[in-house]
Amino acid sequence: MQHGYCQRLRQASGLARSLFIYWRPGRQRGLQRLYQPFIVPGKPAFDIGAHLGDRSAAFHALGARVIALEPQPVLAQWFKRMVKTPSITLLPVAAGSIEGVAEIAISNANPTLSTLASEWREQIGQRNAGFSQVRWEQRLSVPVTTLDQLISDYGEPSFIKIDVEGFEAEVLAGLSYPVVALSVEFVTGALKVSHECVDLLNRLGDYRYNIVVGEQRHFRWKEWQTPEAIRQWLKDGADALPSGDLYACRSDHPHLLNTP
Repeated sequence: MQHGYCQRLRQASGLARSLFIYWRPGRQRGLQRLYQPFIVPGKPAFDIGAHLGDRSAAFHALGARVIALEPQPVLAQWFKRMVKTPSITLLPVAAGSIEGVAEIAISNANPTLSTLASEWREQIGQRNAGFSQVRWEQRLSVPVTTLDQLISDYGEPSFIKIDVEGFEAEVLAGLSYPVVALSVEFVTGALKVSHECVDLLNRLGDYRYNIVVGEQRHFRWKEWQTPEAIRQWLKDGADALPSGDLYACRSDHPHLLNTP
């Protein structure tokens, strides 16, 4: 009984931390400014690893038809509490390279770090001090779909956000079409995943790249980078940044064509 109580306490603490980070006042305005160039009203936007729904809410506010994936039942319940918008499609599934079933490792104290990537989970604490105290106490079997299947079911998205704790390359491996814009998380200590993402994307199309550091809501570089430049940046250690999001924009995207 004591163990169960401690587990619930860690879970409540983790959720409270996430609510503060992702739903603090003013954050939605910044997210909408960030995503406005990529969201096309009426077109789908995919939120892969939706967590508590802050990105989904921003996509919806900009007019997108939002398809959100969140396989953790507790987070899916909180998503519905925070994003009270019936028109958003929330799916209790994960995304991967093939359809099927996979095991997600859940961290009660840090639910945003729950992951399907077993190798990433085993190694990240040794390679990134910020993860050294993270524990994954629970395992849950979850259904897995692919980006190709989502596109078949809901249409081509104007933007895909992928934040799945080291499983990003597996998600992109389930995509065979050069979508116009997307983002994937990068984390120091696991930049191999980011290299794989860039390689996968460049097999699909001609992309340019930029980054957002941590939970900031603006791009780091004025000019979008070539595949060669972003590969070198990753090879050099990504400026020793703890984490952030790598954005990929197809070279014919209006945002790039209209950027001075």
